[in-house]
Amino acid sequence: MKRYKEYKPSVIKWIGEIPTGWIDLKIKYRSKILNGYAFKSEEYVEDGIPIIRIGDIRPAITLDSCKRVPLSYLEEYSEFIIQRGDVLLALTGATIGKSTVYDLDEPALLNQRVAVVRPQNGSNQIYLRYIIDSYFFRRHIDLECEGGAQENIGKEEIGRFSVSMPSVEEQTSIADYLDRKTAQVDNLIAKKQKLIDLLNEEKTAIINQAVTKGLDPNTPMKDSGIPWLGEIPTHWEIKKIKYIANLTLGKMLTGEDKGGNFLKPYLRAQNISWFKCDTSDVKEMWFSQSELIKYRVNLNDLLVSEGGDVGRTCIWMNELDECYIQNSVHKITFKKYFNPKYFLYLFYSFGQKGYFLSIVNQISIGHLTGEKLKEVFTIFPGFDEQTAIVDYLDRKTDQMDDVISKTHHEIELLQEYRTALISEAVTGKIDVRI
Repeated sequence: MKRYKEYKPSVIKWIGEIPTGWIDLKIKYRSKILNGYAFKSEEYVEDGIPIIRIGDIRPAITLDSCKRVPLSYLEEYSEFIIQRGDVLLALTGATIGKSTVYDLDEPALLNQRVAVVRPQNGSNQIYLRYIIDSYFFRRHIDLECEGGAQENIGKEEIGRFSVSMPSVEEQTSIADYLDRKTAQVDNLIAKKQKLIDLLNEEKTAIINQAVTKGLDPNTPMKDSGIPWLGEIPTHWEIKKIKYIANLTLGKMLTGEDKGGNFLKPYLRAQNISWFKCDTSDVKEMWFSQSELIKYRVNLNDLLVSEGGDVGRTCIWMNELDECYIQNSVHKITFKKYFNPKYFLYLFYSFGQKGYFLSIVNQISIGHLTGEKLKEVFTIFPGFDEQTAIVDYLDRKTDQMDDVISKTHHEIELLQEYRTALISEAVTGKIDVRI
């Protein structure tokens, strides 16, 4: 990429040099920054004025899923009306800093914890959006949030962000260039994400076929007696999980030592991912001597999420030398002549079919209780065939997981390139004018 012909020192340390003709200023001098209003859920109506919440901030805003408030609010809360061309910015939570441009003509109101950054005094709204999408603005947010219990920022913190800006004509030229280039990158990312989705679908189909029909397409079949499962090989058995394994729900959280206890690491539902246990964030609590025996996880135990994404299952591979479970996790220890990995694949198939969700109470937060889990019917062949199915699925899924992992890495590189390109363009490090 070519550079500008002439540069001058910037007063903003993190920028370094800027093209001659650009000016340094705080973002508040080229925009109007507004906070949203705390509309209450009891004010929502079926038809009315949409309100834009953090969850509604997407690359292209649609109003179909927005909550709405009465039409009279448009006059009553007129200072919170969003205008076409406004940059919308999330102010809190995991998506803090997420932004988009409101490009609709339909009026909408700004909800609490969302800010409007409205271009003024010779600034282009798309260029302003790219400034907010830059690495440097993200770093500004990180610095402003350091030390806080929860990540959040306000209009004062946004307004303090220092930028260097060219003329509005040059802003438009840079914005047009970035529109073209980021669209190309986004298209590549979308294609790679589609590939990942297709591979995951194929992976699910292969697993489902193997653990419900076996590996021999010519084997005789029988009705399983389970409507959602259909036919299974004639020689396979159907038994409730409680007859082939021992099940244990973890210990209720204990925050203090009541005497003679031991402080040990434990797993929560958050640590349970499909197929793999995530031990990057493991908490500790107190266990008695008898609890150490009851709740300890051992090699090849299946660990099943009791809450959240109920039924999510992984296999314990001694990721830690010693570990236990809290009462949001079940452990399943199989009896002799049963291959735990086979039942991991079987549970994955059940989970993808929505079976676990179907057996929990969905009135409130779903819980896969020990009583319900014990009654789950499993289907299986003999031990040797279980092992053959596991070996086959390990080979097939490893191949697909390798491609999926490489594709995820390619997406990360494209996202890094996108961010770097934006940051270089809006700080004048490259000259993108035609």
